[in-house]
Amino acid sequence: MIQDLALILVVAGIVTLLFKKLRQPLVLGYIVAGFLVSPHMPYLFSVVSKDNIHEWADIGVMFLLFSLGLDFSFKKILKMGAAPVISAITIVMCMMMSGYSVGQLFGWTQTDCIFLGGMLAMSSTTIIYKAFDDLGLRQQRFASLVMSVLILEDILAIVMMVMLSAVATGGSPDSGEMLMSVVKIGFFLILWFVVGIFAVPLLLKNVRKLMTSETLLIVSLGLCCLMAVVSEEAGFSSAFGAFVMGSILAETVEAEKVERVIDPVKNLFGAIFFVSVGMLVEPAVLVDYAVPIAAIVLTILLGQAVFGTLGFFLSGQTLHTSVRCGFSMAQIGEFAFIIASLGMSLHVIADFLYPVVVAVSVITTFLTPYMIRGAEPFYRMLERHLPSSLIVQINSLTSRVHDFSPTHALTSANIRQLWHRLLRAMLVNTVVYTILMVAVTYVMLTFFLLFSRSLLPHWWANGVTGVVTVMLLAPFMRAIVMKKNHSGEWQKLWHQSYLNRLPLVFTIVLRSAICLAFLFYICNYLARFANALVLLLGVMVIVMVVLSRSVKQRSIRLERLFISNLRSRDVAAQVKGTQLPSYANHLVERSLNLAEVVVPENSLWAGKTLAELSLAPRFGIHVSSVLRGGKRHNIPNGTERIFPNDKLQIIGTDAQLAQLSRVVEQAVVPDDDRDFIDREMILRQVVLTRLSPFVGKKLSESRLREDYELLVVAIDQGQLNLTHVEPSHVFRHGDIVWMVGEKTSFERAGL
Repeated sequence: MIQDLALILVVAGIVTLLFKKLRQPLVLGYIVAGFLVSPHMPYLFSVVSKDNIHEWADIGVMFLLFSLGLDFSFKKILKMGAAPVISAITIVMCMMMSGYSVGQLFGWTQTDCIFLGGMLAMSSTTIIYKAFDDLGLRQQRFASLVMSVLILEDILAIVMMVMLSAVATGGSPDSGEMLMSVVKIGFFLILWFVVGIFAVPLLLKNVRKLMTSETLLIVSLGLCCLMAVVSEEAGFSSAFGAFVMGSILAETVEAEKVERVIDPVKNLFGAIFFVSVGMLVEPAVLVDYAVPIAAIVLTILLGQAVFGTLGFFLSGQTLHTSVRCGFSMAQIGEFAFIIASLGMSLHVIADFLYPVVVAVSVITTFLTPYMIRGAEPFYRMLERHLPSSLIVQINSLTSRVHDFSPTHALTSANIRQLWHRLLRAMLVNTVVYTILMVAVTYVMLTFFLLFSRSLLPHWWANGVTGVVTVMLLAPFMRAIVMKKNHSGEWQKLWHQSYLNRLPLVFTIVLRSAICLAFLFYICNYLARFANALVLLLGVMVIVMVVLSRSVKQRSIRLERLFISNLRSRDVAAQVKGTQLPSYANHLVERSLNLAEVVVPENSLWAGKTLAELSLAPRFGIHVSSVLRGGKRHNIPNGTERIFPNDKLQIIGTDAQLAQLSRVVEQAVVPDDDRDFIDREMILRQVVLTRLSPFVGKKLSESRLREDYELLVVAIDQGQLNLTHVEPSHVFRHGDIVWMVGEKTSFERAGL
């Protein structure tokens, strides 16, 4: 194992240094290194055990997706609305049909064609992420759009694997198993995310003082591996669980620290993963299936360029952005290998398909940076050859799409949109809390019931379990029944028309029925009562839960804790000044703006107070915060002094802020036009003569420092050490004085 690891890392190090020198993507260097150490290269050393390499590669995929989750936020997808969903579904469906058609063209079996379509539908998250990172594009807006779609594709890949398994075993893709897999994924995603946002930030907050880089690394990897195990137990991949944990940690204050300490581990195992991919490249397959490989590569390049651009365009992006996004997705990677492995393990695909897919992945990986770079020239070519009026019409379509975005709907005052907002909020609230209630009920009736029966008689254990379960569910039931009943939308609809009141009351009854169903199931599971009695008890419990002040307080406290944990990273960024406060968007609606002004190092404002600067009378602006050295001074008063590199957060109109910025840039110490040689500080030994104007004066009276900018260091009295000069010392003829100053200062003093 050590021999294989040494060979892999040494060869990978040499090859990647060469690729770095040639400015090629490092991912390709890893794959080439894998090809060099594989058994297919007889003239070089090769690895001894492929099994160990594959195990490390699986760990590499897990850590790569964990790192990807750290750099990703579910809040970003939610803010984007339906755009990533539209793009992902369009691209996946079109590429699946393209892959199936290519397989049919070469006369492959139907199963091979279906699996090929699944492989071609999934662009490589890790390869694109690495390419964006190498090209310095990761922070650009189109890159974030691509990553959002890639995450949705990864989620769809899990659904696709279930569908392909059904196809391989003779089932139908239209069966209920497909729907159940989608529901299962949604259930566990919401459950893990909600529970994770509750638990993980609290854990890190309570042990923050004990956290060093070493302990943070161990804790983060432990959480990653724990979620990977839970994911596998739930029927998903370990990489999927690692991504979920990464996305949970991405919402914590420690996200940047975790990303920094985990980066070396990710790079190590990621390199092993890509090396293992290169080891699967067989020269014989490249020769025998050269035509299918070329056809599949061409299908991916043209298909993603066309269908990828179309998918992003249909989601409301401009043509320019759509082209850049579509060209970025022209490759396949880790999920193609996973789907191919699934087919191999089920013995339903031909042996040649896996090497072909690996070869296609290598070629498309090599072409990925060139496709990303080529998007801009391709769009410029479209601009030159297409009529300008057509370009304007195409982009106007996307602007009209944005006019009907969720943000616009939320600000509309018509009744239909009020109902839409209210029902959507109720649906999200009900789904989330119902999932939590299902999880709590399952844990209590599966594990806690067995534990209590080991301590108490059977009926006593059932009774205790039932009471405890209802107490745990009470805050969730109250949130389902009562939340949004006092919202602005509810009040407007209630007072707008009497016709709205019956449907509003019906929503309460329907949500109460969901809670009643849980109570009915728990009671029937633990006891045998008449259904009418169970329903009566359930209604009484719901009424008590709704009227209980303690349950209300618990429900509000849990919700506030979740929101606080979810916003902790954003709030920390606002406090540190790396992100504008959330109220900045509301200022824009009132023709105001929040901007940041950095005080230059040579500013004339340095050392002055806000009262002395009179910013409000002069410019009509208000200073809301002063950020200095990682600390924030909110609502500063007039005595607050300004220092170089202070960051001022200022509220005002665009014109006022522009005027202030110009004044700040101009209010600086003028550059000294003297030669820098003349500004050199020198130490000089000066002998005072009878004609010196300083003879007979005390040091304090000579004004050497004040008028001539000279510093008297010491006086030489013929002793071994120089003598410190006191302010009361009187200069005499023949004194040997050591002074520090500029050359021009000595000349002005006549010394």
